[in-house]
Amino acid sequence: MSAAEKAKAKTEQVVGKAVRKAAHALGNETTAAKGAALEARGKARDIKERSKHGLTG
Repeated sequence: MSAAEKAKAKTEQVVGKAVRKAAHALGNETTAAKGAALEARGKARDIKERSKHGLTG
């Protein structure tokens, strides 16, 4: 996993989590769902890259 790909995956996870939590606090469920989707996409990207290179953890 290249450093750029790893950074992008981590950024999506962190930003998605922040958006999700802020939207929940404000009661905006639509934006919270978008934040959760972004977070999940970052996690999926990380898993995909790890499996491609045979890494675990």
